[in-house]
Amino acid sequence: MSRPHLEPLVRHAQDVAAEWGLELGRPFALSRHSYVAPAGDDAVLKVTPLEDDESDEEADALALWNGDGAVRLLRRDRERRALLIERARPGSDISELPEDEATAIAVEVGLRLWQPAAEPFRWIGNHVPRWLDQAELSGQEGRELIPLARELYASLEVGRATLVHGDFHHHNILRAGDRHLAIDAKAMLGEPEFDVPSFLRNPLSYRMRLAVTERRLAAFAAAGLDERRMRAWTLIRLAYLGADEHEAGVARALV
Repeated sequence: MSRPHLEPLVRHAQDVAAEWGLELGRPFALSRHSYVAPAGDDAVLKVTPLEDDESDEEADALALWNGDGAVRLLRRDRERRALLIERARPGSDISELPEDEATAIAVEVGLRLWQPAAEPFRWIGNHVPRWLDQAELSGQEGRELIPLARELYASLEVGRATLVHGDFHHHNILRAGDRHLAIDAKAMLGEPEFDVPSFLRNPLSYRMRLAVTERRLAAFAAAGLDERRMRAWTLIRLAYLGADEHEAGVARALV
């Protein structure tokens, strides 16, 4: 394995695969932080590192969604942080689709995911201030947005009753037959508007443009999301996730 930080996860995956009678294929190329590999034709084995605490409730979210909007959970090993999940076939993401088609699919998938929920999921409001603090100390790009992000965050009465995906973007929405399903949830309690910023700055090959961002926002707003809150969350999340000078300019223009 060319990524030494994944070696402990590889051992866990091999142990779990042996116990569950799985034959693992080559890990997926985009699985940089977790170990993710096909397990036969119709399943995927995923093992997440302990430090990836945002993924702690991924299995719980998949169980709640039960195949509606996200891949289905087939089996889990809590101690080894291993999940056996449905494999989306053909598994192509929406990054290569025409702009408006990709956005329409994302809206449809999001509306399925944003379901009422409670424990064991954690509330984003207990984490966003800490993430802003960490970003301010990190020296990363985009930290100049943090003062305004704090102001905007203070103006929000942050929702706590809706399950959000947490990493909702083009590369995490895959075609599965005649449907599209989400993967790689960093599920928490919040509000749907929290999920939109990740979609606005993707796919990876895309450079944020204000006109495109406004069109995407309009599509989510037409589906019932609050446009003001989406705009606020875009600046807040880019402030702590990191934003280059161009992205920061787009975020400022939104508010």
